[in-house]
Amino acid sequence: MAESEIKKPTAFDIKKISWEGVKVALDVFRYILPYKGTFIVGMVFLVLSTGTSLVFPKLIGNIIEVIEGKSAFTINQITLILFGVLIFQAVFSFFRIYLFTRVSERTMLDIRRDVFSKIITLPVSFLEQRRVGELTSRITSDVSQLQGLLSFTIAELFRQIATLIVGLGILFYTSWKLTLFMLATFPVLVIASVFFGRYMRRLSKKAQDQLAAANVIAEETLQSVNVVKAFTNEHVEVKRYETILEKVVALSMEAAKFRGGFTSFIIFALFGGIVGVVWFGAGLVESGEFGLSDLFTFILYTTFIGASISGMGDLYAQINKTIGASERIFEILEEAPEVTLAESEKPLHQSVKGDISYQDVHFSYPSRKDLPVLKGLSFDVKAGEKIALVGYSGAGKSTIIQLLMRFYDYDKGQISIDGVPITSYGISELRKNIAIVPQEVMLFGGTIYENISYGRPSASRAEIYEAAKKAHATEFIDTFPEKFETIVGERGIKLSGGQRQRIAIARAVLKDPKILILDEATSSLDAESEKLVQIALDELMQNRTSIVIAHRLATIRKVDAIYVIREGQVVESGTHQELALVENGLYASLIKLQFENAENN
Repeated sequence: MAESEIKKPTAFDIKKISWEGVKVALDVFRYILPYKGTFIVGMVFLVLSTGTSLVFPKLIGNIIEVIEGKSAFTINQITLILFGVLIFQAVFSFFRIYLFTRVSERTMLDIRRDVFSKIITLPVSFLEQRRVGELTSRITSDVSQLQGLLSFTIAELFRQIATLIVGLGILFYTSWKLTLFMLATFPVLVIASVFFGRYMRRLSKKAQDQLAAANVIAEETLQSVNVVKAFTNEHVEVKRYETILEKVVALSMEAAKFRGGFTSFIIFALFGGIVGVVWFGAGLVESGEFGLSDLFTFILYTTFIGASISGMGDLYAQINKTIGASERIFEILEEAPEVTLAESEKPLHQSVKGDISYQDVHFSYPSRKDLPVLKGLSFDVKAGEKIALVGYSGAGKSTIIQLLMRFYDYDKGQISIDGVPITSYGISELRKNIAIVPQEVMLFGGTIYENISYGRPSASRAEIYEAAKKAHATEFIDTFPEKFETIVGERGIKLSGGQRQRIAIARAVLKDPKILILDEATSSLDAESEKLVQIALDELMQNRTSIVIAHRLATIRKVDAIYVIREGQVVESGTHQELALVENGLYASLIKLQFENAENN
């Protein structure tokens, strides 16, 4: 990536970026609060660990005093004290690392859970604007960066700050003149660190976005691996993936170049400062204002402080890099969900009869407001009635169902159930009364039993077996060695299309809805599978309000009414026999077209 593509931060960005950093930091610490006790104990061990490390320069200086004959201790005594301090430091460091890791792991669990919970409770309109790989990247790579911040970076930053503050106090006590001389280089280092940190955050956000794009490509390729292999496009997918990774590498190298230059500058400034301290301190020793042991101790503390400043520069860069990734996480957490987990968990309290009414419904998808899909659609379905929606692809049939389930809210008109507008129902309450058997059945990668129980997780084993029996699924389940414990594979790949459909039907039977939606449930099946699935569907539709979307018109001859949709409106309605006799009617044309296609095949 060209350097010109990466905008350098200006002074005008400082206020905005600083506030973003503070906001993200507050969001992170909000997750630490439940574990504040463990965090505070960890901080105590951090202070003790830092304190023991700061004793070393003083004890080393005492050795010089022993050599000069100015100390009451012997070298052996001081050495024993040093070993004692080492033991204490080892113990303090162990508990510091263990406690901060405990806080980090528990906090990461909470953040991952909240991010995942928020994603699955967001409206469909939000999810359709994001690709799956991008969202999974937020839960995985972005949260992993945040984990490093909590388990190591924050603790190390506090340690370096403590070392800096305590070390400076000791240096001022030892020689205020030499300390002021040493601090003359600080303003330059601080200003350089501030601008470096802002630039690193921008690079990090760009790198995380590119990494999310790489995850999208990998996920799409693996999900569609049969298509990739069928078209022998393995090399195309590898090239797509490699192109994104090259962008990630380019951003990382840009960051490394900037970080390397900054680190080199810090090292030069720090060691240059130490050389200056030695020069200035040697003059104080010569003038008698300073002892040799004091100068040696001062140099060691200066080295400690220099290492802290150098380490803080790297930690500051890491924090800014993490904030860049964390902003994406908290952007998702700030989105408004359509339902809460508490609402989805509640059992059904308000069961409907199943009367459905669409009155002058208008709708356009949020991403395409200029293209109306439904244009004054109206029809009624009585409780227990079976109706079918037919029409050419793109007529708006699936949209009608999506509005009923409130995946989207209509723009104008009204959709009601039992005379009550669907917007008056809670979303979870509404959807608990509806079950859908889609054309493309999505099964989870567990067992057959787990997939059927998804219709009602609280159901007993006997109820799940009965649902499978009603769906005529036991006919093939019993042929498997593991029966209901058979693993279906990712997205149900180990089962045939007809078998997946019957499991989906069993899931709907278990849910026992008042309203049933069949979205072209048999269109992709062979004749034998279609016959078995149709038998199961006929039993499932009994005593339920059923809406069938169908391309194969032969499967809807027994429904009570058929509504023919064209360009978002109902243009014909009636039974199969009535519509088939309409001269030049759209339904009659569809029958004729399917008959001709069947003859040609």
